[in-house]
Amino acid sequence: MQTFLGSLGAEWYALPWVLLLAYAFYYPLFMAYLWMVGALYYYFHYERKDAPLELPPDLDYPPISVLVPCYNEEEDVYETLHFALALDYPDFEVIAINDGSKDRTGEILDELAGIHPLLRVVHLASNQGKAVALNTGCLLARHEHLLCIDGDALLDPHSAKWLMRHFVGSPRVGAITGNPRVRNRTTLLGRLQVGEFTSIIGLIKRAQRTYGRLFTVSGVIAAFRKTALHQVGYWSDDMLTEDIDISWKMQLKHWDVRFEPRALVWILMPETLKGLWKQRLRWAKGGSQVLLRNFGIIRHWRMRRMWPVYAEYFLSVAWAYLMATLIMTWLIGLVVPWDFWPRIASPLIPGWHGIVLGTTCLIQFSISKWLDGHYDRGLGRNYFWMIWYPLVYWLINICTTTVALPQAIAHRRGKRARWVSPDRGIRA
Repeated sequence: MQTFLGSLGAEWYALPWVLLLAYAFYYPLFMAYLWMVGALYYYFHYERKDAPLELPPDLDYPPISVLVPCYNEEEDVYETLHFALALDYPDFEVIAINDGSKDRTGEILDELAGIHPLLRVVHLASNQGKAVALNTGCLLARHEHLLCIDGDALLDPHSAKWLMRHFVGSPRVGAITGNPRVRNRTTLLGRLQVGEFTSIIGLIKRAQRTYGRLFTVSGVIAAFRKTALHQVGYWSDDMLTEDIDISWKMQLKHWDVRFEPRALVWILMPETLKGLWKQRLRWAKGGSQVLLRNFGIIRHWRMRRMWPVYAEYFLSVAWAYLMATLIMTWLIGLVVPWDFWPRIASPLIPGWHGIVLGTTCLIQFSISKWLDGHYDRGLGRNYFWMIWYPLVYWLINICTTTVALPQAIAHRRGKRARWVSPDRGIRA
């Protein structure tokens, strides 16, 4: 800790600072190894059993409805629906919900509906938000089981079967999340996000599944049982991240939510700092909304299996605020002459602690690369870029979390959460 402490000496505030600095350093280190251990257990206990299977098992799969909510997706919706309609599945329909798009999305959908008999199109008069679009599609769906994807998502042909086998195997399964893979990998931000989805998101989902409950399904690919959706009241139209909200609502009603790493979907991610900031700020605000709305679960013993997930997110928010405080303390200490102001080393310039965290990050990426490398080839090409991962994404996480929490507190309950066109990467 000495590199952090600088010249604190024996002042009265030294002990509190030592404890805070210890939390700032050891919390991400502890969580990284907790995720790695949980993910490895998941692989050897669940995932490895399917390792010999190159194709989904031959089961009596029930019919499904594929829901595709769209808002201003004229550049991607044709390709998305082409892949959705090409699923290797015995009986399915595709419902595209045009949520008041202002571009040519509606025209393209109508053209495709005239060609493909499996496709139905629903037009909403104005932008009502993704939750309303999903609720509309759910109520119009003919089948009990739903597969929901985003308007830029390219489904693997076998993804539906991999997801649906969980519903076939257990009546208590309410939702299953798939395994999103980033397909735009030409820029630095794109390559970093390939590593993020592998070393963070995939690893965490495996670990959370091992330890009990998932924080969220991936909104870009998730399958649902309509009975479970009806019991929990469907998607909430006032939540900024409807995927986090529906995951908590289901698990609080004791429905099982699972992760299926073989259910692949290829997605586009932001490749500009502005687009990345807007996306991550929305994610952070949505997570904070769920944290605030579900505060009462800590008082109920029957909700105890959600306590670790709640504690993990709460501690992550606290860590972000602590790091923001340390950064501000360091910056102020560079310019103020006050003797009583704590002098700490930069939390951003690597010392021995930075080397430990950086090495842990690379170990974490190696493990997750090995896990996801069964399904996504070429991950090793992005290994070098993971050196920069802690600096880039921890900074973004710290900034978005500290900005998002006050906004989530101020967000009026019941106010409709509408979406805007996201950054889908740099186009050629």
